[in-house]
Amino acid sequence: MTSRKPDEQLARNSRLRLVRPRALATARRAVTTRRTRPAPRPPEGTPPRAELARQARTVLADAVRIARWAAVDRGAGGAAPTGPEAVPVQERAAAALDLTPDQIRAGWDRARLAGLVELHGDTARPGWRLHAWDRDDSAVLRGWVALFDAWSLVHPAPEGVAPSAVAEVVEAVPQVLSLLQLSAGPVLVPALLDLLQQRVEELREERCEVPVEGAGTDTDAVCAADPDGLSALLDWALEGLGAVGALTLGDGPEETEGGLATLTPLGNWAVWVKLEQICVAAQSPAGNIEQSAEDMLRGCARLTPGPARDEYRAWLAARTLSSAVTELLAVARGEDALLRGLAFEALRVVGAPAEAEVRAAAAEASLRPYALLWLAEYDGADPDDAQDVLTREEATWLWVDTAAAVADHGESVLLVRHLDSAVQGTVPALLDEIRAVGHPRTVQVLVALAAAHPDPALAKAVRRAAFQVHTGGS
Repeated sequence: MTSRKPDEQLARNSRLRLVRPRALATARRAVTTRRTRPAPRPPEGTPPRAELARQARTVLADAVRIARWAAVDRGAGGAAPTGPEAVPVQERAAAALDLTPDQIRAGWDRARLAGLVELHGDTARPGWRLHAWDRDDSAVLRGWVALFDAWSLVHPAPEGVAPSAVAEVVEAVPQVLSLLQLSAGPVLVPALLDLLQQRVEELREERCEVPVEGAGTDTDAVCAADPDGLSALLDWALEGLGAVGALTLGDGPEETEGGLATLTPLGNWAVWVKLEQICVAAQSPAGNIEQSAEDMLRGCARLTPGPARDEYRAWLAARTLSSAVTELLAVARGEDALLRGLAFEALRVVGAPAEAEVRAAAAEASLRPYALLWLAEYDGADPDDAQDVLTREEATWLWVDTAAAVADHGESVLLVRHLDSAVQGTVPALLDEIRAVGHPRTVQVLVALAAAHPDPALAKAVRRAAFQVHTGGS
């Protein structure tokens, strides 16, 4: 009777299940042991998400039509239908869609702000939300919220008003929206004007707390709120919010002066979401919004993806995007593989402003698989299919990096389960390719896997591979 060689026996008995690798999800499960709190419920009377998404699709219907036209109209040459040089494109779009040139310009602007199209230099291409528009209610709502956040760009400010006054009103509007949301019904515009004036005065007083060298000493005069034009700016803000579908304006009772403003269901839901995001950031275990990128990511490691994204948004909002991207990539270059994956998760929240630096990071071996996955999803690939952009070597490197994250932060059973996500069909093939990719944590990962695996023969083969890598053998 002939005996089988150990590797042949191992290959026969240890076939790996070919499952889609979800590296970051595996790494996150290594440290996700609890939810920080139950998912909050929206205010009573809020329509279901499907209905909110239907309303958002209605608000953005023209923008979607224009974006889809631009995606398939080869004669546009990839140019955006805006700017003086784009008049022929505007005219062609207007004729094809039965819209006026003004409607084309406005719709294109909305499409860009909602993430339906993305501009790369002089070239426009469909955004990932456009690909998911008909099937993904969450993508629709995120697109509408992006437009809601950019309301001041949709509706031009009145002419002849100082930019500083416009900026003050934009900064004060969230408090106005909070009053509308808490009122749960129509609010008289004069009451909103009183609140707006109070908030603007507070902002001016805050700026005057530190004396400016060479400025006058009469701070009362400097900080005094100027009511002239504030009513017009409130009208502008309400009209801008109405233009994106966040509120409606109507006539007030005959015995009162001024009109009424009422949040739409979409607007009411969006303001509630913003308030919940503030609460999540305020309740973070380590005060993540004030932390460095590394500490913030460590604080988010135990959060499930939804709350973690809220933390990323709050952290990013407190910084310039360029410095935040630089800081996140610096963390990704470190030794902690879990933080590397989480850094790119945070960069997904950044979106387009991070593209150039992520493309540059793809030239670095330790960041390349993460950067390629980021770019694939940014270009519209489904996250489940994004792994197809990786070569066999890049996928193997990512497998080892994820295993390092699990070994550092997780339980041994997760490391054993991670074995099933390898792209190779057998353990010997996996070990051969792991040795070839040269990941700096290869030895530690193999030792941890050998210690964790319940199969003695497999564990022995993995230990042998670890020894070979350590000693430089083949």
